[in-house]
Amino acid sequence: MNSRTIELTDRVYKYLLDHSLREAPVLARLRAETATMEWARMQIGPEQGQFMAFLVELIGGRRTLEVGTFTGYSALAVALALPSDGKVIACDISEEFTSVGRRYWAEAGVTGKIDLRLGPAVDTLDALLSEGAASSFDFAFIDADKTNYGHYYERCLSLLRPGGLIAVDNVLWSGSVADPSNDDEDTRAIRALNEKIHGDTRVNISLVPIGDGLMLARKR
Repeated sequence: MNSRTIELTDRVYKYLLDHSLREAPVLARLRAETATMEWARMQIGPEQGQFMAFLVELIGGRRTLEVGTFTGYSALAVALALPSDGKVIACDISEEFTSVGRRYWAEAGVTGKIDLRLGPAVDTLDALLSEGAASSFDFAFIDADKTNYGHYYERCLSLLRPGGLIAVDNVLWSGSVADPSNDDEDTRAIRALNEKIHGDTRVNISLVPIGDGLMLARKR
């Protein structure tokens, strides 16, 4: 018996999507438009968006954070999973990219659920903490500049309630984290966060090999 995760060939990946993906048409259209863009590789896969929405529903999430919104696919996937009074506070620095998402959020009828805050995410998260929002969020998704991952993690953990969940994207970094010859700044930052979370007794963890690697940390 093979104890390793199955190799996800193109054929197996297609089967996975064909037999598990229930992607809303508005999400599919947003994903298709993003695929035509120069920075399309920054988009999460549809199975990951569905998985995160599933997690949010499992924990009964109502207040969520997103650090790195890009064209808004992940924010939309989570917003669709939230109850009518749910909220996503989405942090990004790009008006150009997020303007794409705004169109689809409006089409999906979830604009009122997504509070987009443009500016450095550290500043936005610090402002939330200074406003007394510590321990008030259910879920946080981190998918932004890698060199600040450690800062985002600490602030999100402070903002999360006990039992809340952080999901950190790109933690396998196309395999670079396991390649000793790769020592660029982003790779070092991801390695450092992975090691930190592995030893962090404040959380329970699971590193899931979905997309480019998704680290899940549940606050104790």
